[in-house]
Amino acid sequence: MRRIKTAIFIITGIICVGVVLYLLLPDRNQASLESVETTASIKNEQVEHKEGTSAEKTAAEDEAQKELVEKNDHSITEEIKAKVREVVEGALDLFKKDQRIVSVGDSLTEGVGDESENGGYVGILNNTFKDHNLNITLDNFGKKGNRSDQLLKRLEKDDISSAIKEADIVLITIGANDIMKVLKSNFMNVTMEPFQEERVEYIKRLTAIFDKINDLNPDTQIYLIGFYNPFERHFGEIKELSMIIDSWNNAGKELTEEYENANYIPTIDLFSQSTIDLLAEDEFHPNTSGYKLMAKRVLEYLKESNGDTEITTVEVAS
Repeated sequence: MRRIKTAIFIITGIICVGVVLYLLLPDRNQASLESVETTASIKNEQVEHKEGTSAEKTAAEDEAQKELVEKNDHSITEEIKAKVREVVEGALDLFKKDQRIVSVGDSLTEGVGDESENGGYVGILNNTFKDHNLNITLDNFGKKGNRSDQLLKRLEKDDISSAIKEADIVLITIGANDIMKVLKSNFMNVTMEPFQEERVEYIKRLTAIFDKINDLNPDTQIYLIGFYNPFERHFGEIKELSMIIDSWNNAGKELTEEYENANYIPTIDLFSQSTIDLLAEDEFHPNTSGYKLMAKRVLEYLKESNGDTEITTVEVAS
């Protein structure tokens, strides 16, 4: 009996100790939950760190990409500028030193047909000089309808002769109205003979014009601007007209070759079979686009004829 009581006491004591220990020790579920929360927290911290690192990396990549784009844009811009300079340098050059240019002649010098009313190729040249702050004076003595005999007489006028005496360059457009005079008299029967006869007289008058200019100023440079063919579009089937234009152009070119200070500037190729409309509404005179091509051609020949002169590059004004 005593042994039984002793055993019951021991068992009861063990149970009590167990209960006390159970109550005093941390809850396993809570510990497990805390463990899970701790693990989740660690993972979140790792994710946040990873995301932060990724965001920093993305920001760095974006910045690098931006710098690359800006670098490429700068490179492309410089490449475009270089190409523009290359194109401009290949065509449009003017003299640096101060100069005076005198233009004489017919409606092409006056600028008839230029819808912008800027004075044709002479006006475009003048605007170009002004746009680039070049001290180049340009006098325009063009007169609509002038023939070579009329221009020769006009060279006697004080204002024109005084200007030529001070000119470094004299630009001339003359002869188209000489051709038109013969054409009007022979329009119903266009043959070469009357034009060949008149061409001889034209060259005599053109020679007198060159000589008069040289008498006024032997140091000037003379530029004779050739004809284009305004009849090509509507009268292309009349081959004689094209032959007449070529014949008169060749005669003028050959005359310039007899003078050390005379030069010939062709224009017929500028207007021949053009893909854009280069004539005014009268279908005879150039429009603004046509005059701009003429101005560019004149600048090209001024450069070529004065290759030993210091030059600077400019763009033809609109």
